[in-house]
Amino acid sequence: MLRFVLRRLAAGVVLVAVISTVAFFLLYLSGGNIARRILGQQATAATVQQKTHELGLDHPVLTQFGSWVSHAVHGDLGSSWFTGQTVTQAITSRLSVTLSLVIGATLVTAVVSVILGVLAATRRGWVDRMVQFISVLGFAVPGFLVALGLVTLFAIDLHWFKPTGFTAISASPSLWLSSITLPVIALALGGIAGVTGQIRGSVMDALRRDYVRTLRSRGLSETRVVYKHGLRNAAGPALSVLAVQFVGLLGGAVIVETIFAIPGIGQIAVGATQQGDIPLVMGLVLATAIIVVIVNLIVDLLQGWLNPKVRIRS
Repeated sequence: MLRFVLRRLAAGVVLVAVISTVAFFLLYLSGGNIARRILGQQATAATVQQKTHELGLDHPVLTQFGSWVSHAVHGDLGSSWFTGQTVTQAITSRLSVTLSLVIGATLVTAVVSVILGVLAATRRGWVDRMVQFISVLGFAVPGFLVALGLVTLFAIDLHWFKPTGFTAISASPSLWLSSITLPVIALALGGIAGVTGQIRGSVMDALRRDYVRTLRSRGLSETRVVYKHGLRNAAGPALSVLAVQFVGLLGGAVIVETIFAIPGIGQIAVGATQQGDIPLVMGLVLATAIIVVIVNLIVDLLQGWLNPKVRIRS
């Protein structure tokens, strides 16, 4: 098991290194005159040149990249070129907000998808058709339309929730839950559509196996057969899809955060990319890559726990 984890960690380190390298050089190629953007069009050429030297932009790109890597390894991601705020502070102050939405949406997706997928696989008939219709509807309706519909109905018309804003859980757990409910639902609906179909197919395939017929012939209850044996064997593919959904939700959160005016990393990611704020963008890329590696490692560990053959093949 230890060797399995070490291999996954090594692959994760390589992935983070590759993503960071590619992102840095792409940002450098598309950066333009960043010093001019910072100082404005009225700045003199001498002032712009001085700012360029101050930021180290007059050095060769490999030297700049080596400097960034050297500082990043020691935990120093620099400061934003436009706001002066440290990159670590800018990300950590907002990352918890985005993760609360994404993790909440992932949990809702997992629970609802398991219920709908198992019902569709075991009941069949009109239940199966209804679940498939819901799945297709979840794929077809864009997330921003769902978010706008939720705001209009539950916040503006019914006044059950606040239409915008975010409350930290440390300030008030109840207000925090209220502030993330609609955004989490908006994020989760698309994920439910994908994961439900995967669970439905996997459970149906598992319940057709010979060992399931043997368990039923021994008098085990249908509930135990489905949830303890069938669902466990069907959980592997579902976990992989759920991990992909989690990564996708990190990107989808940008639109939802904008609609609900939630101060997550989506807003600063868009602004930093448009401005060419390389330190802040690189910090966001690094943080996102590390989150992806951690999520994949957790999924791999769960896969190995559910199916020991995975550890042997990996």
